[in-house]
Amino acid sequence: MNSRGTASLLKDSISFTDISASGLFEGHDVLRRGFTSVKNELLPSHPLELTEKNFQLNQDKTNFARLRNVQGIHAPLKLQMEFRAVKQVQRLPFLHSSNMAMDILRGNDECIGFEDILNDPSQSEVMGEPHMMMEHKLGLL
Repeated sequence: MNSRGTASLLKDSISFTDISASGLFEGHDVLRRGFTSVKNELLPSHPLELTEKNFQLNQDKTNFARLRNVQGIHAPLKLQMEFRAVKQVQRLPFLHSSNMAMDILRGNDECIGFEDILNDPSQSEVMGEPHMMMEHKLGLL
């Protein structure tokens, strides 16, 4: 055994920043955060997983850089302002939104992708109680 002892080993293995004010045994809110899964906390299982998760962000950065080189600084700035304006306009949290304006800005409105076929809003599992979801969004809960 090392000279530090078992007490220091335990102290080093437990992160005290993760403990909330209500204690270690706080209940997990399944309705808002979903089921807990160890799989979500693990590292990516494949080297391309991180690239796929950040695909749209990388694509936007590449398009903005190309647009800046071709048309100047004003073009990507104008497009970013339009993206922000479109992201602010949302439906209520319990209603499905197709985000058609965002698809038009990105140029995805003429493409048929995986999410177009297998993203049927009537089969969505995010539908919840409207009053509770709205109160959570407004910070009343």
